[in-house]
Amino acid sequence: MANHKSSIKRIRSNDAKRLTNRYQAKTMRNAMKDLREDESKKSAATKLPKVIAMVDKLAKKNVIHKNKAANLKSKLTKKVNALKK
Repeated sequence: MANHKSSIKRIRSNDAKRLTNRYQAKTMRNAMKDLREDESKKSAATKLPKVIAMVDKLAKKNVIHKNKAANLKSKLTKKVNALKK
């Protein structure tokens, strides 16, 4: 158990941040899943910028690695561009 008051506070804040990060990462994964399952190019093209913004935001906050974010964005963009009307 932590002995210092500041370390106790740090544990509390880390737990709160961890929950926030988990929620945002799960939200991003669900949005990516919806985008991958979409068959319509028009609707997928409108969802893509929102999903890319989510991925970028998580990479900026170091929730996911920046290279993983780049790989995800690339794969999603390829998938949307390959869709037929």
